[in-house]
Amino acid sequence: MRITATTRSPGAALAVLAGAQFTVMLATSIVNVALPQIRDGIGLSDSGTTWVVNAYGLAFGALLLAGGRAADLLGRRRVLLAGLAVFGAASLAAGLATSSPVLIAARALQGLGAAAIAPAALALVMDLFPPGPGRGRALGVWGAVSGAGGAAGVLLGGALTQARGWQWIFFAVAIGTVLVLVGAVISVPRAPAPVPATATAPVAGSGRFDLPGTATVTLALTALVWGLTTARRSGWTDTTVLGAFAVTAVLLTAFVLVERRHPNPLLPPRLFRAGRVTVGNALMALLGSVWIALFFFLPLYQQQVLGSGPLVTGLGQLPLAAANMLGSTLAPRISRRIGATATVTAALLTEAAGLLWLSRISAHGSYAADLLGPGILIGLGLSIAFVQLTALSVEGVAPQDAGLAGGLVNTSRQVGGAIGLAVLATLAGTATAHAAVHQPQLEALTAGYRIAFGVCAAVLLATAALAPLLTRRTVTGPSEAGAGPAPQPAAADGRH
Repeated sequence: MRITATTRSPGAALAVLAGAQFTVMLATSIVNVALPQIRDGIGLSDSGTTWVVNAYGLAFGALLLAGGRAADLLGRRRVLLAGLAVFGAASLAAGLATSSPVLIAARALQGLGAAAIAPAALALVMDLFPPGPGRGRALGVWGAVSGAGGAAGVLLGGALTQARGWQWIFFAVAIGTVLVLVGAVISVPRAPAPVPATATAPVAGSGRFDLPGTATVTLALTALVWGLTTARRSGWTDTTVLGAFAVTAVLLTAFVLVERRHPNPLLPPRLFRAGRVTVGNALMALLGSVWIALFFFLPLYQQQVLGSGPLVTGLGQLPLAAANMLGSTLAPRISRRIGATATVTAALLTEAAGLLWLSRISAHGSYAADLLGPGILIGLGLSIAFVQLTALSVEGVAPQDAGLAGGLVNTSRQVGGAIGLAVLATLAGTATAHAAVHQPQLEALTAGYRIAFGVCAAVLLATAALAPLLTRRTVTGPSEAGAGPAPQPAAADGRH
């Protein structure tokens, strides 16, 4: 289903939708720098401080598939507006919180709103811009704001925490969300009435919502992400962690059985027979495992080892953010020149080079010598890979499944990030503990961070080695692709 609007500018709608994605990414990283102040200001324990971050990521990652399918069935604009309303209200509640349960609950509600916003906004972008150079440029903008949101969160979080107090990191997100909500009401066009559904591919707004499938996969993802975040604190052999993984396995098995019997499953088989959805999501999960860990460890190294304050730490993210925006802008042009697969491979190798450089950081280093150069390489590689993998993960998907495809690629990145961060935090902590026996604290901390960055580089090298699988494109026929236009090989491959 395509959105058509003669009175509204697609550019204005894209700006608003990109703003929605920016707020989601901002809320992911804005609390990282302010965690010590939040802990002291509201009286959180160490575990409670962790859940200020985890509550958002847990709800966001677990509910993305449900949010994507809801957008397809209930209407993308409607779900986007509802998600923004919930997100803004939760942000305000977090800033006003005076107790840890209220703050953590508000962060979970933020994640719920984000899980509606992200897939609905991406699906609306796909609706507004048909396959071709225009869609490539739109996804370049999308990638730029996604990366800029993560970096801006660190900068804005440091500046607001130092100048006004930690509450203002949430108030700022609430204000920004209200502005985006107003912009969406004005600029994002309503979709036309749905055309009649086909037997193989029901259109947006038709069909029954797969409640059993949604419930089982949401609970499975919740158990998985909860187990991973708990493993960072309690260890991989903890009984609670192993129990969470066992529950995940049982629920995923139940999900597969439910999907086989449901007439309108949450994850229809046709979705994985379209374009490069399967391979694109697998590579996005690997990229996400490095992405989230990067923005976790970099601020820690700057503050705990180099001794930077919150504001200086945030300012240190600006070159990375600038490189990210540049790479996102260049990604469609590079893809058209050398092809999508070569672009993804080159981007992953560039980011891996930056992380290998970071794996040589020193306990007595400096920002200019240890972080500036790697940050630029990482920003360029990360942004180009993200734009291309997002495009490939939704390529060839029938219009009525665009919201679900957007939810799936976001889920892949979030779940991959949760797994990566849990594993890397464990490796870094173990390396630090071993080094602390014979080395001072700063050297021990640095040893742990070096291990984390080195493993990230190895993951990206392995991901680059898998990138040629993207050439194995599935061609869908009309019975699988639904009413949408057939995918265009030239645009997908990036060659003319």
